Amino acid sequence: MRYCAEHKAATRERLLAASGALAKQQGFAVSGVDALMKTVGLSGAAFYKHFPSKDALFSELIERELSNSLARLGGDGSHNGTDALRRCLHAYLSLAHAEQPDRGCVLPALGAEIARADDSLKLLTEQHIVRLQQAWAEILDDGQLAWNLLAQCLGSLMLARMMVSSQTRQQVLNASHEMFEHTLQSVG
Repeated sequence: MRYCAEHKAATRERLLAASGALAKQQGFAVSGVDALMKTVGLSGAAFYKHFPSKDALFSELIERELSNSLARLGGDGSHNGTDALRRCLHAYLSLAHAEQPDRGCVLPALGAEIARADDSLKLLTEQHIVRLQQAWAEILDDGQLAWNLLAQCLGSLMLARMMVSSQTRQQVLNASHEMFEHTLQSVG
């Protein structure tokens, strides 16, 4: 049975969304094609009608997730000033974000897999991260500080996700919030 182009596009979109959530929860490498397709109610054989390979899906997934994160964190130039940056940091380092990796930033969840990927995917990731760093550097008037905040965000979220108890997760996040608040007060 042949499906119309709209159906195929909608299925591809569902597959990207579902595989992104699954990969951020369980890791992309360990998620087989059959498991990814099962999330959208299709057989593994149907996968290749949408993507030439699992690596192609991973690349498109990372591109999509990074674009979304860039928009949410102000890397698209939509957030101006330290108050907007403060709100971004507060949302990023929330307990909900730590406890729901399937709904959050791809970098803390799949960063190690991106680091093992081919150079084209790492370059794509680098371009997105550098855009975010540059946007934050403009707000902070300090490129080094922007890199420090980015590293602190990723590290804090990863560390919080490693903790079993919500209380310890919140302590990790609160420590970063305090450091960010102190830093942002001194900037502006």
